[in-house]
Amino acid sequence: MAPQPHGPTGLPFDDIRSLLTSMPGPDEAALAAVRMREADLTKPAGSLGRLEQIVEWVAAWSANAKPRVDRPLVAIFATSHGVTRNQVSAFPDSVNRQMLENFAAGGAAINQICVANDIGLKVFDLAIDVPTPDIATDDAFDEAGCAATIAFGMEAIVGADLLCLGEMGIGNTTVASAVLNGLYGGSAEDWVGPGTGVDKAGLARKTETVRQAVARHEGHLGDPLEVLRRLGGREIAALAGAIMAARLQRIPVLLDGFVVSAAAAVLHRLDPTSLDHCLAAHVSAEPAHAEVLRRIGKAPLLDLGMRLGEASGAALACGIVKNALAIHQGMATFEQAGVSGKVAGPH
Repeated sequence: MAPQPHGPTGLPFDDIRSLLTSMPGPDEAALAAVRMREADLTKPAGSLGRLEQIVEWVAAWSANAKPRVDRPLVAIFATSHGVTRNQVSAFPDSVNRQMLENFAAGGAAINQICVANDIGLKVFDLAIDVPTPDIATDDAFDEAGCAATIAFGMEAIVGADLLCLGEMGIGNTTVASAVLNGLYGGSAEDWVGPGTGVDKAGLARKTETVRQAVARHEGHLGDPLEVLRRLGGREIAALAGAIMAARLQRIPVLLDGFVVSAAAAVLHRLDPTSLDHCLAAHVSAEPAHAEVLRRIGKAPLLDLGMRLGEASGAALACGIVKNALAIHQGMATFEQAGVSGKVAGPH
């Protein structure tokens, strides 16, 4: 369990925009080497479908012609939200602290997935006992606070070679819905879903809260960073920073569910290439998640009807990535196995 430090001071928004334009691209040499080996493995070309694409993705974004995942990390950013005073969630704010204690004790679902798949786990407490302001009546951050939280997320992922991003915080699907409504427009109903399982009345309150929040900030929503600052939460800002830092450190990223995708969408609106090093681990049961993935151009690896958060879908998808790499590295070539290759056609 990692507590929130008192720093760093953060980056001005203009510096964040500039940083996004200078992100490294894929390593073409590593990609070519993987494709050459793939073509010579003892199987029909393309027969492993997306597993082959996953290997190429890891190679290209880790800059490794012999791609491996030895130090996968689940990073969960946890915080609380003043918007819960509007009764938008099925659970009380006290669950936030209780779930941090559950993570630390090894009792959460994500703990079991990490153990089963040999994945490291870090949980970051983003001032969980101090809720952000209610976005229906106030800005979530000032610019300095938002930039500092993005910077914190950038510093939180040292030592990983595959990053599985997740979150926890009562009320954060409300905040994520507001961010997405601010980024993409439409009505609040387009983006609001049941989250942790609110009833019909709770869903109506949640929808009205998002409507009020977005309307309050109308005129300031053309800039994705302003959308994040005004309508977001600490976990969404930190997740955006972690995604950026992973690109700079050449760490492939698995995006978890609806809230993580909202953070990714902020970056995608700033620069559509900013998520090229990311895969969508799964599509959650939150109704608008599939639409978010469509807009950021990500086809999910899994569809299990999950809506837990905690990076649970990303951690499960990590197992698929590991299997894809093991197949690629461990299979024999046609020559090694003494297996006849594909017969050439007549000339």
